[in-house]
Amino acid sequence: MNIERPPLTPRLQAQLQDWLAEDLGRGDLTASALGGRRAQASWIAKQQGVFCGGSLALRLFRLLDPELEAECLVPEGAAVQSGDTLLRLDGQATALVGAERTALNLAMRLSGIATATAALVRELQGSGVRLADTRKTTPGLRELEKYAVRMGGGVNHRLGLDDAAMLKENHLAWAGGIEAAITAVRASAPWPARLIVEAETDQEAVDAVTAGADGVLLDEFTPEQLTQLVPRLRQLAQARPGAGSVVLEASGLQPSQLRAYAATGIDLISTSAPVTRSAWLDLSMRFS
Repeated sequence: MNIERPPLTPRLQAQLQDWLAEDLGRGDLTASALGGRRAQASWIAKQQGVFCGGSLALRLFRLLDPELEAECLVPEGAAVQSGDTLLRLDGQATALVGAERTALNLAMRLSGIATATAALVRELQGSGVRLADTRKTTPGLRELEKYAVRMGGGVNHRLGLDDAAMLKENHLAWAGGIEAAITAVRASAPWPARLIVEAETDQEAVDAVTAGADGVLLDEFTPEQLTQLVPRLRQLAQARPGAGSVVLEASGLQPSQLRAYAATGIDLISTSAPVTRSAWLDLSMRFS
């Protein structure tokens, strides 16, 4: 079965090897009990959720057994029920035991993020508003945690500081205001990039659109405030030279408020909740 895979970059390959080495240490002391035999194993979901990380698990097992035979029964991002079989593995017993914990830990973490993302995306269904992640990620795991958000139906915001410019309170204060900050970034950016301004007041949002921002992050506004403000910002964007559009994003809200915010006319809701608040999805590996 074909499943979506995060690109196996040299950095990710090195990470997978490092994570295996962390658990194996000086060597698996139980390996001698396995007698060089082959073994079969299956991954089983122990609770309902969204599966993510199967392709990475296979890469981990194959680092120890390149001849591993494996079958993915569930595609990445698919909904699963308790008791569903996710993967079937056939290979060297030492490899299956050696990579088991690392592979399960990674997949359970990513599946938990995908599951939490999917629950929030369902709240926005039919609204046209997208759910985006943030840069609040685990150091070293950002690429994979953002991959899990995509598998849950969310969209990725900035991967890092280099692929979009977001001007926040300190940037604006130190630069001497919104227009000065935007002018400085536009003049110095070495490649085309979106420019987003974080606004905490109506006037900051108006000034950001007027000064030519590509997006405005509306932080901790109430739904009532946004219902009044969003049409005004759309009109200002249309009146700009070139009549460009502007992406309006709400942040700083509780997940329970998603529906109210989606009704205000914004484009995007960003939240760190799937990454920072999600529980691992319980999966197990059973040998046969």
